[in-house]
Amino acid sequence: MRSLIVFVVLGAVSLLLRGSEAADHQVGDTTGWTRPTSTSFYSDWVSGKTFALGDTLTFTFTTGVHDVATVSKSDYDNCNTGSPNSVVTTGPAKITLNVTGDSYFLCTFAGHCSAGQKLAINVPAGNTPSPGTSPETPFSPPPPPPPSAASSLVATFALMFVSIAISLMCCF
Repeated sequence: MRSLIVFVVLGAVSLLLRGSEAADHQVGDTTGWTRPTSTSFYSDWVSGKTFALGDTLTFTFTTGVHDVATVSKSDYDNCNTGSPNSVVTTGPAKITLNVTGDSYFLCTFAGHCSAGQKLAINVPAGNTPSPGTSPETPFSPPPPPPPSAASSLVATFALMFVSIAISLMCCF
C-alpha cells in the first residue's frame, strides 16, 4: 500500500513539473514574421495572449529578407530603424523574455515596419526576473532546445520505478 501511495504522489509531482514550463510563442502563428497584408496583423495576433517571464518569442523568417530588432517605444511608434537596441538577422530568432513591462520589436528592412511588421508585447508586472538577469539585459541568447517528449517520459518512468524499488526495500 505504501509503495502505491509513493507511486501516485511521484506521478502527480512529475505532471505538475511538466505543466510549469515556459511558453514558446510563434510570432504570427503559421504566417510567421513577414511583411503582413494588414497593418494590424501583429497587434491582432498579440490580442488576448498572455506573456510571462521565461517565455520565448520565436520569429520565423527567411534570413536576408527580414530581421527582428528590439527598439524603444518611440522608435516603435515612428518606425525608426536607425538605432535599435539589438538586431537578429538570422531566422528563426528566439528571444527569451527576462523583464516585465512593455517590449517592442520591428523589422528594419525598408518599408516593412510601416507596412505593419512590428510587434509590441507586455509581460505583466508582479513577476521578477530570474537570478542573473537585469533590466540592462532584457533578452538572453536562445535557450538550448527543450528535451523531447520521449526523453521526458522515460525520465518520469525511471523516477517512478526507482521510487517503487526504494519503497519496496523499506517494507521488506
